[in-house]
Amino acid sequence: MSLIGLWVILALVAGMVEILLPALVFLFVALAALLTAGIAWLGFSTTVQVVFFALSLLVLLVLVRPAFASKRLGGKGVPSRTEELVGKLGHVSETIDPARGTGRVSVTGEDWAARSATPVSVGAEIRVDGADGIVLVVSPTTVVK
Repeated sequence: MSLIGLWVILALVAGMVEILLPALVFLFVALAALLTAGIAWLGFSTTVQVVFFALSLLVLLVLVRPAFASKRLGGKGVPSRTEELVGKLGHVSETIDPARGTGRVSVTGEDWAARSATPVSVGAEIRVDGADGIVLVVSPTTVVK
Protein backbone atom coordinates (compact mmCIF):
# COMPACT_ATOMS: atom_id res chain seq x y z
CA MET A 1 0.00 0.00 0.00
CA SER A 2 1.29 3.45 -0.86
CA LEU A 3 1.84 6.22 1.65
CA ILE A 4 -0.95 8.20 0.00
CA GLY A 5 -3.36 5.42 0.89
CA LEU A 6 -2.12 5.34 4.49
CA TRP A 7 -2.64 9.08 4.90
CA VAL A 8 -6.16 8.82 3.42
CA ILE A 9 -7.01 5.91 5.72
CA LEU A 10 -5.72 7.90 8.70
CA ALA A 11 -7.91 10.82 7.61
CA LEU A 12 -10.98 8.58 7.32
CA VAL A 13 -10.40 6.92 10.69
CA ALA A 14 -9.79 10.28 12.39
CA GLY A 15 -12.96 11.63 10.76
CA MET A 16 -14.99 8.70 12.09
CA VAL A 17 -13.52 9.13 15.58
CA GLU A 18 -14.43 12.84 15.48
CA ILE A 19 -18.02 11.90 14.62
CA LEU A 20 -18.17 9.45 17.52
CA LEU A 21 -16.31 11.65 20.02
CA PRO A 22 -16.72 15.28 18.95
CA ALA A 23 -13.83 17.19 20.46
CA LEU A 24 -12.59 19.13 17.43
CA VAL A 25 -9.22 17.37 17.64
CA PHE A 26 -9.59 14.39 15.33
CA LEU A 27 -11.15 16.67 12.72
CA PHE A 28 -7.83 18.48 12.46
CA VAL A 29 -5.92 15.19 12.47
CA ALA A 30 -8.04 14.22 9.45
CA LEU A 31 -7.34 17.54 7.73
CA ALA A 32 -3.61 17.29 8.40
CA ALA A 33 -3.61 13.72 7.07
CA LEU A 34 -5.39 14.81 3.88
CA LEU A 35 -2.93 17.65 3.39
CA THR A 36 -0.09 15.20 3.92
CA ALA A 37 -1.63 12.82 1.36
CA GLY A 38 -1.28 15.68 -1.11
CA ILE A 39 2.39 16.05 -0.18
CA ALA A 40 2.83 12.28 -0.65
CA TRP A 41 1.16 12.51 -4.07
CA LEU A 42 3.70 15.17 -5.03
CA GLY A 43 6.44 12.61 -4.31
CA PHE A 44 8.06 13.97 -1.15
CA SER A 45 9.97 11.56 1.06
CA THR A 46 8.49 9.82 4.09
CA THR A 47 10.50 12.05 6.44
CA VAL A 48 9.16 15.20 4.79
CA GLN A 49 5.62 13.79 4.98
CA VAL A 50 5.87 13.01 8.70
CA VAL A 51 7.36 16.43 9.48
CA PHE A 52 4.71 18.13 7.32
CA PHE A 53 1.94 16.16 9.08
CA ALA A 54 3.26 17.13 12.52
CA LEU A 55 3.67 20.80 11.63
CA SER A 56 0.32 21.10 9.84
CA LEU A 57 -1.45 19.38 12.74
CA LEU A 58 0.24 21.73 15.20
CA VAL A 59 -0.74 24.80 13.17
CA LEU A 60 -4.32 23.58 12.79
CA LEU A 61 -4.69 22.80 16.50
CA VAL A 62 -3.04 25.99 17.75
CA LEU A 63 -4.35 28.56 15.26
CA VAL A 64 -7.50 27.22 13.64
CA ARG A 65 -9.13 25.08 16.34
CA PRO A 66 -9.65 27.90 18.90
CA ALA A 67 -11.47 30.09 16.38
CA PHE A 68 -13.48 27.16 15.06
CA ALA A 69 -14.29 25.86 18.54
CA SER A 70 -15.53 29.22 19.79
CA LYS A 71 -18.05 29.34 16.96
CA ARG A 72 -19.08 25.69 17.13
CA LEU A 73 -18.80 24.85 20.82
CA GLY A 74 -18.33 28.11 22.74
CA GLY A 75 -20.93 30.16 21.13
CA LYS A 76 -23.60 31.78 23.22
CA GLY A 77 -26.24 29.44 21.84
CA VAL A 78 -29.84 30.53 21.90
CA PRO A 79 -30.12 34.01 23.37
CA SER A 80 -32.16 34.27 26.52
CA ARG A 81 -35.27 36.43 26.58
CA THR A 82 -33.90 37.98 29.76
CA GLU A 83 -30.75 39.42 28.11
CA GLU A 84 -32.74 42.12 26.34
CA LEU A 85 -34.28 43.22 29.64
CA VAL A 86 -31.02 44.19 31.36
CA GLY A 87 -31.07 47.93 32.03
CA LYS A 88 -34.83 48.25 31.48
CA LEU A 89 -37.13 49.79 34.05
CA GLY A 90 -40.22 48.15 35.50
CA HIS A 91 -42.50 48.08 38.50
CA VAL A 92 -42.92 45.65 41.37
CA SER A 93 -46.22 43.76 41.14
CA GLU A 94 -45.63 41.51 44.18
CA THR A 95 -43.41 42.58 47.08
CA ILE A 96 -39.84 41.37 46.69
CA ASP A 97 -38.66 39.67 49.87
CA PRO A 98 -34.97 38.71 49.74
CA ALA A 99 -35.28 36.51 52.84
CA ARG A 100 -37.96 34.33 51.25
CA GLY A 101 -36.76 34.75 47.67
CA THR A 102 -40.17 35.83 46.44
CA GLY A 103 -41.40 38.71 44.35
CA ARG A 104 -42.66 39.63 40.90
CA VAL A 105 -42.10 42.55 38.58
CA SER A 106 -43.58 43.85 35.38
CA VAL A 107 -41.03 44.83 32.74
CA THR A 108 -42.02 45.83 29.18
CA GLY A 109 -45.54 44.63 29.95
CA GLU A 110 -44.45 41.12 30.95
CA ASP A 111 -44.66 39.54 34.38
CA TRP A 112 -41.40 38.07 35.75
CA ALA A 113 -40.25 36.42 38.96
CA ALA A 114 -37.67 38.69 40.58
CA ARG A 115 -35.25 38.93 43.44
CA SER A 116 -33.35 41.79 44.97
CA ALA A 117 -30.72 42.30 47.65
CA THR A 118 -33.14 44.59 49.49
CA PRO A 119 -36.90 44.37 50.09
CA VAL A 120 -38.91 46.29 47.49
CA SER A 121 -42.61 47.09 47.92
CA VAL A 122 -45.40 46.87 45.38
CA GLY A 123 -45.47 49.76 42.91
CA ALA A 124 -41.80 50.69 43.34
CA GLU A 125 -39.79 51.32 40.20
CA ILE A 126 -36.94 48.87 39.58
CA ARG A 127 -34.08 48.45 37.15
CA VAL A 128 -33.16 45.02 35.78
CA ASP A 129 -29.51 44.32 36.66
CA GLY A 130 -29.33 40.79 35.27
CA ALA A 131 -30.96 37.40 35.42
CA ASP A 132 -30.48 34.04 37.05
CA GLY A 133 -32.18 31.73 34.62
CA ILE A 134 -35.69 33.15 34.26
CA VAL A 135 -35.61 35.08 37.53
CA LEU A 136 -34.72 38.74 37.08
CA VAL A 137 -32.19 40.30 39.44
CA VAL A 138 -33.41 43.82 40.10
CA SER A 139 -32.65 46.85 42.22
CA PRO A 140 -34.89 49.77 43.17
CA THR A 141 -34.23 52.93 41.16
CA THR A 142 -34.63 55.04 44.28
CA VAL A 143 -33.59 53.96 47.76
CA VAL A 144 -36.46 54.29 50.23
CA LYS A 145 -35.40 55.35 53.73
